[in-house]
Amino acid sequence: MIVWTIEAARASSRIDDLIVSTDDPEIAEISHRHGADIPFMRPSELASHTASSTAVILHALDTLGARGQYYDYLVELQPTSPLRGAADIDGAINLALERKADAVISVCKTDHPPEWSNTLPADRSMKDFFRPGVKETRSQDLPVSYRLNGAIYVFNCRRLLAQRNLDMDDNAYAYIMPRERSIDIDTRLDLRIAEAILAHGGEARP
Repeated sequence: MIVWTIEAARASSRIDDLIVSTDDPEIAEISHRHGADIPFMRPSELASHTASSTAVILHALDTLGARGQYYDYLVELQPTSPLRGAADIDGAINLALERKADAVISVCKTDHPPEWSNTLPADRSMKDFFRPGVKETRSQDLPVSYRLNGAIYVFNCRRLLAQRNLDMDDNAYAYIMPRERSIDIDTRLDLRIAEAILAHGGEARP
């Protein structure tokens, strides 16, 4: 999956430097072989399941800055979104530049209206499951809703380094992607769906 992401980033007309942050020598070797730079190895404390994306991103920017490498924007491309293509990456970066945004985050339409979702009590009663008016409204008459798809995050580096967190909602914009390029592989089912899309000519790199 990381090779697909590297190939998409290499095909982008907007990416200047392609850097992979990892603590795994095998991933580092594969990434380097396919054209990515590995200027540092990620420390073990940032490679655990509890490590935050914020800490990983700040470590990369701090390490690169100490070497005199500074950037206007950082684009985070998670390898679990293999169907996102170079056009999506360029589109998100172009949106950031056009809007002078501090953040651009990729989204897609939700699979089902969120009005059809709710929590359940311990006895699984659906007495208060639906909000008022939802049962009487046709699904096509409900407002269009979007969700994060995890494919692309664009951040203004200057603001990110100044505030040391990813809270940029006051100047953030959504880059809308189709659902078929928004598969975020987290389960075996996600993987099977992605493989089916790829088998039928979906977005992919070799």
